[in-house]
Amino acid sequence: MPPYILLSLLLGGTYGTLFHLWRGKSLRDLAIYFLTGIIGFGFGQGLANLMGFNLLLIGPIHIIEATIAGWVSLFVIQWLKI
Repeated sequence: MPPYILLSLLLGGTYGTLFHLWRGKSLRDLAIYFLTGIIGFGFGQGLANLMGFNLLLIGPIHIIEATIAGWVSLFVIQWLKI
């Protein structure tokens, strides 16, 4: 597995776990937030690649854009109460 994919998974999972520590209540919430953080981070990465943003890169990872998309997805999931 390339290091940038591992870093993306770790960052997305960390954001989901931190969100669960702040707003979560059950193990089900932890699983949902963990996966949502990873998916949101990946979506932000893909969107930044498509739009050509290059604010802060670590290798091919768009840290700022992917982080914003990850956190937005976590708040949207929490708002939807899934």
